[in-house]
Amino acid sequence: GMEGLSVGSVLLTGCDGGLGLGLLKGLLEQPSPPRHLFAACLDPQGKARGHQPVPRPSCPLADVTDPNSIKAAVGKVREEVGSAGLNLLINNTGTTRRSTLATETAENMSLVYTTNTIGPLQTSQAFLPLLKGAAEAEGQREMSCSRAAIINISSILGSIEVAEAWEERQDICYRCSKAALNMLTKCLALEYGSSGILCVSVDPGHVTPPLEPGMGPVTVEESVRGVLQLLAQLSASSNGTFWDWRGQRLPW
Repeated sequence: GMEGLSVGSVLLTGCDGGLGLGLLKGLLEQPSPPRHLFAACLDPQGKARGHQPVPRPSCPLADVTDPNSIKAAVGKVREEVGSAGLNLLINNTGTTRRSTLATETAENMSLVYTTNTIGPLQTSQAFLPLLKGAAEAEGQREMSCSRAAIINISSILGSIEVAEAWEERQDICYRCSKAALNMLTKCLALEYGSSGILCVSVDPGHVTPPLEPGMGPVTVEESVRGVLQLLAQLSASSNGTFWDWRGQRLPW
């Protein structure tokens, strides 16, 4: 509906540009924007963003692959939200390396996996107490993004069944990292579901980071609109599932 996504507190990783910055703007533009919005940037000073007039709610999560950085961010968020906890964690940090099966390397594989899969794992583990707090604090029993949720920004390129766009880009490291992220989503859903925390993978239809300007079936704006609309509609029956920005269920 038109009421948008109403959520008390959100932590969004990967806000340095592209989809992350778009999601940040989109959240701020909701009819009732989050009371607490934590934007975890690799570049907290915003140098990479030039002079775009975007409010920058800050969070010292410089590196999702660094446990100390994550720990500092948890402390900062806890200070702000207190016993209300954190309602929504959006794991959006992503990287890729162009590659084919012939050119793929161990270095690419481990670099991309560290950011795309281990990063969201460590971030989800660290914020679990705050997410549990939110799940318990909210009077509602129904699972939703407004109550407590982990959203992993994935990619249809991680779908083993669909195996989309093979001719356009093989990018083995990226595909494997996103397939693994999808398994992580399922594991999180199985483990945290009983605590009232909803865990879902979402393909935003927009490659992060974009390989070329304008690459991908949708613009950042279309993607953000669709993703936020989807998040507003997710419920208990969506726990441990995979969706795209159009609100369509995807096969693993």
